[in-house]
Amino acid sequence: MDLRLLRNFVAVAEELHFGRAAERLHMTQPPLSRAIRRLEGELGQLLLHRSPAGVSLTPAGAALYDEARELLDRADRLRSRVAAAAGPAVLTVGTLADSAAEAGTALAAAYRERHPGVRVRVREADLADPTAGLRAGLVDVALTRTPFDGTGLVTRVLRADPVGVVLRADDPLAGRADLRPDELADRPWFRLPEGADPIWRAYWSGPRGPLHDGPVVRTVHECTQAVLWNGTVGLTTLGHPLPEGLVAVPLTGKPPSRLVVARAAGDPGPLVRSFARLAAEIYRTAPPGGAGGAGSSASRTGRGAASIRR
Repeated sequence: MDLRLLRNFVAVAEELHFGRAAERLHMTQPPLSRAIRRLEGELGQLLLHRSPAGVSLTPAGAALYDEARELLDRADRLRSRVAAAAGPAVLTVGTLADSAAEAGTALAAAYRERHPGVRVRVREADLADPTAGLRAGLVDVALTRTPFDGTGLVTRVLRADPVGVVLRADDPLAGRADLRPDELADRPWFRLPEGADPIWRAYWSGPRGPLHDGPVVRTVHECTQAVLWNGTVGLTTLGHPLPEGLVAVPLTGKPPSRLVVARAAGDPGPLVRSFARLAAEIYRTAPPGGAGGAGSSASRTGRGAASIRR
């Protein structure tokens, strides 16, 4: 016996009015009437007397009401026991480097409101893994940046950000409005760890060779310290604050960096689907420079410059 039909019947039996019962069930009256007729047809019994004065229970309806209430209560208790045995629902979100802030307060608030009983864990990956733990199966969904090998993954672009070069504030090139890659050909550049995704490394790395081989970096903090102490050059997205003493200069000819929400191919489950859908909605409506919005490219001062995000 369909529990939904029993819930519909119990609502009518308690309200003794189809209109009020439909309101209580958040449905319209015609499908509720059809549901009751279907239940009567399955049982072969008239359950309700319908008249201009209202609705009343037949003897068969009264008997069904008592049994249905008990059955629905048992079903609810069973559902609660199964949920308790399974433990609380958990969604693990991977973020890259210091990009946890990319989730933004709006996305976190929207997800909490939509799924108040879900615990969300945030796992921060280093610069060696552009999938932020997704490919290794450590997270359910990731907020990260392309390009990387997308085999077996599904990505949805949330935003495209211009890319610049991170320099020390006292660097002779720090005051430029923009720079070309060839103007930095004699500088040491950050290097990403061996084994990192080759597409990812090719996008974020500078020229190769002994002259250009700066330190290998795994975290944003290592990147900024390499610039401050050694004048190393690296790439960054524009529009976010940098530590004191660093600036970001737009780099011409470089394709933008795309912030994406990524998940494994196949059916991701309702929690991941909801996260990806909310992320797309929030980033689509976020104002430039706001939480989750694209920042200004006028970021050549230490106070209003870009943070290193990959």
